Amino acid sequence: MTSTTLDAASPAAASGTFLLGGDLPVHRIGYGTMQLTGPGHWYHPADMDAAKAVLRRAVDLGVNHLDTADAYGPETVEHLIRKALHPYPDHLVIATKGGMTRQGPNRWAPVGRPEYLRQCVEMSLRRLAVDRIDLYYLHRVDPKVPLEDQVGELAALRAEGKIRHIGLSKVTTTQIEAARRVAPITAVQNKFNRHERDWAVLDHCTRMGTAFVPYAPLAAGRLAATPGAAVRELRWLLDLSPVILPIPGSTSIQHLQQNVHPVP
Repeated sequence: MTSTTLDAASPAAASGTFLLGGDLPVHRIGYGTMQLTGPGHWYHPADMDAAKAVLRRAVDLGVNHLDTADAYGPETVEHLIRKALHPYPDHLVIATKGGMTRQGPNRWAPVGRPEYLRQCVEMSLRRLAVDRIDLYYLHRVDPKVPLEDQVGELAALRAEGKIRHIGLSKVTTTQIEAARRVAPITAVQNKFNRHERDWAVLDHCTRMGTAFVPYAPLAAGRLAATPGAAVRELRWLLDLSPVILPIPGSTSIQHLQQNVHPVP
């Protein structure tokens, strides 16, 4: 689903590029799809056509790193991505996540049993209509299941060709190292913005050359309340480390276009 070259003239190219996992070139500004749901990240967005239009516009702007999860909706956004973008452009990298269950709006519970993670991967493959997922995150570490078993199942799926790269979300440096003893870890996705900073994990990823994907880079919009604020915050993140790949989300094409131009 990816090519080895990117459009250097696209607006997203101004953010720079990163080689994800050593073989997937992405523009550093991506797009996070969590907002393309109903209230509380539950069920469908109010306007499905508008949500699909935002996804298409992101790709038109040169964004080629889309971040989603089976828990968004749940399942809603993976279906939206397929309906909006399939057949996918050659350069597009889709990252999704599994291991998180939903009980209602704003309610989440991790489940990391190996058989459940395998089911999550199989169902994401179907919803996205792909043979292999470019980057698959363990959405949260399940404290009831040994981390080695959770990552081990993803490693088995990778060996079977169903996952290209493995990522972790909301983890500590200790957990990253434990996971690395089981399988290569391509990306880490933790909350990081000017208000909430986990320097230890960022420094660790920078040393290792691991992609660090900060979710909530604009603190759910609190850091983008004034004109130009989003651009400044995204530029601040990009300048912190060459491994940072911000994934600001938006339901507005206007805001999306502002986010894709993080150069003051």
